[in-house]
Amino acid sequence: MVTYKYSAVSKSGEKVSGIIEGFNEFDAAERIRETCDIVLKLTPVKDKDADDTGFLNMEIGGNKLDIKAFTLMCSQFAIILKSGVPIGRTVELIADKTTNRPLRKMLKKVASDVESGRSLSASFAERGEKLLPPTFIETIHAGEESGALDRSFESMSRHYEKQSKTKAKVRGAMIYPTFVLIIAVVVVIVLMVKVVPTFTATFEELGAELPGMTKALIAISNFFKRYWMLMLGIIAAIILIIKLYGNTEEGRINLAKLQLRLPILGNIARLNAASQYANTMAMMLEAGLPISKAVSITAKVMDNYYVGQSVGKIAGKLEEGETLGASLREAECLPDILVDMNTVGEETGELEKTLNTIAAYYDSELEQATADALAKLEPAILCVLAVIAGFIVISMYMAMFTMYNSM
Repeated sequence: MVTYKYSAVSKSGEKVSGIIEGFNEFDAAERIRETCDIVLKLTPVKDKDADDTGFLNMEIGGNKLDIKAFTLMCSQFAIILKSGVPIGRTVELIADKTTNRPLRKMLKKVASDVESGRSLSASFAERGEKLLPPTFIETIHAGEESGALDRSFESMSRHYEKQSKTKAKVRGAMIYPTFVLIIAVVVVIVLMVKVVPTFTATFEELGAELPGMTKALIAISNFFKRYWMLMLGIIAAIILIIKLYGNTEEGRINLAKLQLRLPILGNIARLNAASQYANTMAMMLEAGLPISKAVSITAKVMDNYYVGQSVGKIAGKLEEGETLGASLREAECLPDILVDMNTVGEETGELEKTLNTIAAYYDSELEQATADALAKLEPAILCVLAVIAGFIVISMYMAMFTMYNSM
C-alpha cells in the first residue's frame, strides 16, 4: 500500500488531517470518506530514504533481489534454526556465507539489530524494505508469534524455489525465439540498407525495364536507407509515450487490462495471476495470517497491476463480513474455477489445502500455456522470415532474368 497525508472536513464540520494507507489515491479517498464528508488534500508520503540512493551510493548491479540467492537464504535459515542455533548467530552465519552483495549487506545489519534485542521481522522490515517482498516479512512476523520460525522459512523456501523455477523455464524458453527474431531484424536491415542498393545501381546502369516486384523492393530499400533514423525516432517516441502513460494511475490500470485481453499472451497473464494468487495465499495462510491480511499482502505481489488492485480491495470487504468467494466473484479479476475452489475451501474449512491444490493446477496450466505459445511463435517467426527472404530473392532473380532477356 501507499501512505498518504490528507486534510479533510469531518462530518461535524471540523477540518482534520492525518495519514492513511491505500492501494491508490481513489482507494485512500474512499477510506477517508468513511469518516469525513469532503477530502481537501491528498498527497503521497515520500520515502525519507529516497534521496539517499544517489549515483555515488549505488552498487554495481543495483539492489535488485536475486531470487536464487534469496531462496537459498530462506533454505539456510530453515536448516540452521532447526538445529537449535540462536537466531542472532544464525543471521551472522548466513551473512558470512552469502555471496550476493545486497543480501550480505542487509543481513549484517539485521544480525546487529537482533543481537541488540530487536525482533527479526522488525529488523528485516526496516533494513530490507526496498529489497524484500512483503510476503517474506509478514511470514517471519507470523512465525515469530507462533513460535515456528523454522517452519515459516521452510515454507518460504519452497514457495520462492517454485517461483524461481517457473520464471527460469519461461525465460529459457524465450531465449531461442528472441535470438532468432533479433538476428532476423538485423539481417533484413543490412539487406535493405547495404545489399539491395548495390544491385539497384547495377540495374540502373543497364537501363532495362524492371519487374514490379523489383521496383517495390527498391522503393522499400530506399525508404529504409533514407528514413531509418526517423523510424528509430518514432519507435523510441512510442516507447517513451507508453512508458510515461504507464507511470500514471489510469495508464497502469488500462495497460494491465490490455495485457489480459491480448490473444495468447492474455491467457498466460491470467494463468500467471491465478498461480500467484493461489501460491501466495496458501503460504500466507500456512504462516497463520488471517484471511484479510493474507489477501492484502497477496495483492502487493501480483504482477498484473489491475488484478492486484482488484484483489487488494477485497480485504476491506472481508473485514465487513463478506466471504472470500463472494468477494472474488464480485471483483471478476480471477478465473471462475479459482473462485469456485475458494468458495469450496471456505465452506469445508480447508481453504489452505484447497489453495495448494489449485496452485499446483495453475502452475501446470501456466507452464503448458507458455510452451504452447512458444510452439506457435517459433514457426510464425520462421514463416515471416521465409516470406521476407523469398520476396527479396525472387525480386532479384526476376530482375536478372529480365536483364538477360533484353541482351
